[in-house]
Amino acid sequence: MATLRLIGTDGVNYYTWDLQPGVHELGRSPECRFFVADQTVSRRHAQIDVSDDLGRVTIIDLGSHNGTVINGARVTIPTAVKPGDNIVFGQVQFRLSAEVAGAVPSSRPTATRLSTVEPEKSVFLSINEALKPLPSKVTDLPDFLPTLSDMARMLVLPEPREEMLRRSLALVSKVIPAERLAVLFTSDDGNEVYTVATLLPAKKDLGTFTLSRTIVKEILANKNAILIGDPTDDPRFASQKSIIMSEIRSAMAVPLFDEGRVLGILYADTTNPLHRYSNDYLRLLATFGNIIAARLTNYTLLLDRQEKQVIERELDRASIIQKNLLPKSVPEISGYSVHPFQRQCLAVGGDLYDVARLDDGRLLFLLGDVSGKGLGAALLMSNILASFRMLHHQAEFALDRAVKQMSLQLYEFSMPSDYVTLFAGVVDPSTNQLTYVNAGHNPPLLVRRDGSIERLAATGMVIGSFDFGDWTEESRGLEPGDLLMVYSDGIPEAQGKDEQFGEKRMERIVCETRMQQLSAIAQNLVAEVEKFVAEAPRSDDITMLLVRRD
Repeated sequence: MATLRLIGTDGVNYYTWDLQPGVHELGRSPECRFFVADQTVSRRHAQIDVSDDLGRVTIIDLGSHNGTVINGARVTIPTAVKPGDNIVFGQVQFRLSAEVAGAVPSSRPTATRLSTVEPEKSVFLSINEALKPLPSKVTDLPDFLPTLSDMARMLVLPEPREEMLRRSLALVSKVIPAERLAVLFTSDDGNEVYTVATLLPAKKDLGTFTLSRTIVKEILANKNAILIGDPTDDPRFASQKSIIMSEIRSAMAVPLFDEGRVLGILYADTTNPLHRYSNDYLRLLATFGNIIAARLTNYTLLLDRQEKQVIERELDRASIIQKNLLPKSVPEISGYSVHPFQRQCLAVGGDLYDVARLDDGRLLFLLGDVSGKGLGAALLMSNILASFRMLHHQAEFALDRAVKQMSLQLYEFSMPSDYVTLFAGVVDPSTNQLTYVNAGHNPPLLVRRDGSIERLAATGMVIGSFDFGDWTEESRGLEPGDLLMVYSDGIPEAQGKDEQFGEKRMERIVCETRMQQLSAIAQNLVAEVEKFVAEAPRSDDITMLLVRRD
């Protein structure tokens, strides 16, 4: 017979509920009939009304924060749904399905109440005790080895986590007699316990577990297993109402953990008076629990790998975008050669440079180094480039004024720790004058034709840290053969085995190669840096800009 079923997933947990006639609440509160452990779902998110003849299902949003969406449209009034409709609560997707109800291994997150009943410590067993070698009378059970083999195969089967948990419980039931089998997880904050997979007799409802808070604490925090023979006959519980609020005759639970971290709980109980769990059964449950825990760890590793792959793809995309922000070619200026070079140590970085021809024919260039590394530095780098490009198209462009405007904008829209060192210069080919502003950047090298070197010191502080500051323009004349090298600190601060590359070594190499082509100067310098660093990992970007009067 077909039955209506609500099926959904948040990407981690799998939910499936048979819809019985009545009014049901769905939400993140343990009090809700349909419990969804996702932060995007409100505690009382929606109401599901099912008519007596199962012919009509109505969804009512209860004023949830993130809303309810049916077939792509957000609903604010009671809305009828039919099989095949897609329903989204918060960011958790569901589908209403008409399916044939059969056997009952299922994954149904159900709240587990915690009571203050305090069992005696003697009911707990160390997990090491529970994992002692199995006696021959257990390993000789006809279904044990085939079941163990089937569970071991789960470690490599590419199936959803929820399906794996349901199949695991079905396999465990072949060896361990149980009325109820369940896998329980805890919420992220550790304050709630809920079932994620159950195995029940046909047409029986799991109900709401009421576990002792001490039991849960012992299992989750201390990795202890629990074995309960019969709470009604056991004198240790004679003065207590119940450890587990059901007519059980025997129960046991083991922690699912990997490398000391508890992943959840594997639970079994029975109401059959002929079935009394012993230490042997507890060891069986612990053995199966170990296999399930290993598979759960594999899912976590797979999820981590998938998330890493997503991040890597995003970084690759960001790297391409950042490279496209940099100039693809440099303008030709009569009497001058220009060569930029950049090598990043990460997929994206905070070094920037730009070269452009102003409307009056002058050559404009800048090179900067953003504080920090990675995506944050890359975002600031793109902001600086965009701002500067807008400014240099203004009439009567002036370096000092542009640098001040960039500093104020960066200060307003970033943290005080997000600052930029910057060197910006303009070369006028008609007068062969270099005008520049050095905002706290490494002093560039002005290498004269005769090999003498002048360092262009800072003419103001870094930009972006304060809402004040002035930057002074300075000028230098350029003679034929003079070479200007602007660089980031990735060159002098490159770390070798015992020391940094250093500025003196850099100056010597640039001076010795000053008459070579600009590209050769850059390549020779980088080759020397890489030789110096050897096998040590690079810790910073290398960026340089070479300008020479021919």
